[in-house]
Amino acid sequence: MRIVIAEDDALLREGLALLLRGEGFEVVAAVDNAESFLEVLDSADAAVLDVRMPPTFTNEGLKAAEEARRRRPGFPVLVLSAYVEDRYAGRLLAEGANGMGYLLKERVGRVAEFTDALRRVAAGGTVMDPEVISQLMSRRRSDDPIRSLTPRESEVLGLMAEGLDNGTIAGRLVVSETAVSKHIGNIFAKLGLSASDSGHRRVLAVLAYLRD
Repeated sequence: MRIVIAEDDALLREGLALLLRGEGFEVVAAVDNAESFLEVLDSADAAVLDVRMPPTFTNEGLKAAEEARRRRPGFPVLVLSAYVEDRYAGRLLAEGANGMGYLLKERVGRVAEFTDALRRVAAGGTVMDPEVISQLMSRRRSDDPIRSLTPRESEVLGLMAEGLDNGTIAGRLVVSETAVSKHIGNIFAKLGLSASDSGHRRVLAVLAYLRD
């Protein structure tokens, strides 16, 4: 898989390139700005982008991700951020989230989780940082249906939002897949959402609800 990295911090940029090469990815370019990223876009199968890059260090990476997907619809992008900026996460998902991910930079140190997230995004999945989901959930009104979720259901919801399937969720929580399916059914019922056979679509439905 050919990856392009866009990160202005030289140390992190080179670290990402070294890490990904060590995990079997082909890093075709590692650049420090959005303009250079777009110039090499056609040489890659997926991208890892920092949200904040030169010249203003605000949302250049976000704009570059949107432009990349305008030029190449569905182009897989994993966006990294130093902080939880859920407005950016919501904006990334607003126009379709096939092959889209949003993670905090601290996740990079968890190599297996980071590379798994990148592979899922490259395969067309959706990955959302669990800390973003946690903050979104904590901001809900006291009378909101999401407040009716049990602690376990909330935990399952967070793992769903990370793009994990039922089997992986069951492994993380050390429960049976039947138990996970039951929790998911309860979640959809409480949130008034229609269940779907597609894990990708069900995550988008939940995230859309959380963003309201």
